[in-house]
Amino acid sequence: MSELSVNHLLGIKYLTKQDIDLIFETADQFKEVINRPIKKVPSLRDITIANLFFENSTRTKLSFELAEKRLSADVINFSASQSSVKKGETLIDTVNNILSMKVDMVVMRHPNPGAGVFLSKHVNASIINAGDGAHEHPTQALLDSYSIREKLGCVKGKNVVIVGDILHSRVALSNIYALQLQGANVMVCGPKTLLPKYIKDLGVKVETNLKKALEWCDVANMLRVQNERMDISYFPSTREYTQQFGVNKELLDSLDKEIVIMHPGPINRGVEITSDVADSKQAIILNQVENGVAVRMAVIYLLASKIKQ
Repeated sequence: MSELSVNHLLGIKYLTKQDIDLIFETADQFKEVINRPIKKVPSLRDITIANLFFENSTRTKLSFELAEKRLSADVINFSASQSSVKKGETLIDTVNNILSMKVDMVVMRHPNPGAGVFLSKHVNASIINAGDGAHEHPTQALLDSYSIREKLGCVKGKNVVIVGDILHSRVALSNIYALQLQGANVMVCGPKTLLPKYIKDLGVKVETNLKKALEWCDVANMLRVQNERMDISYFPSTREYTQQFGVNKELLDSLDKEIVIMHPGPINRGVEITSDVADSKQAIILNQVENGVAVRMAVIYLLASKIKQ
């Protein structure tokens, strides 16, 4: 069996196209598993995984925990808000204390960009980045690409627009890397204040007119506005943002083709998309959630197989 070229999943930018293909082929097998009456496999009975979340998370944390349990791994959950981090303990000390309990793999979400890379150089365990600040969120990008592949047959050559708060989004950056690696054409669309200055350096198209962006694309990935990362106001009002960059059924119906709607969640209904769009046949949002478990199972399994060696 082929294996990943990396020992950690720190970001999409460290992966090759072959790595992504291998993850998807493995996820296909696990998707069959999670749709069976008995949804567990004994693949990782001898592996212990610690979930370290220094930032709030619902879907990603549940998805990883479910993926680990479906693989029969032993799971430890750690929440920074109830830990010694509050008493001033450093990240490395926290993790080393956990690793001394013989943990093989760490899934970590952290508010600081590069926290996973930093950790991978200082501790002896396989690290999976579950989101580091506004930097990367590799498993989200993988499950998004996997969902496009499932819906449209392939990712190569498809036109994908990422709409919304690109500036503060780790999902956007990871998606850009993953989609380009697979040969998709990528556009970003949002208010100029929410587009990073370096965005054109990434080789993506930039559009500030939502209707034009939707007419161009096969897939629209809608991002929420990340108010929790904003210390200043980037647009006049939520109402004005919705008028210019929100997708509603009327707008979708005005297009001369049917496009696929995605959202990494959590959805701010009535802001970036209306309920009738989120719940429509064009949206594959719940498919993304289901695929998230299969893709994370694949990532964990492939990294764990390198630990076992």
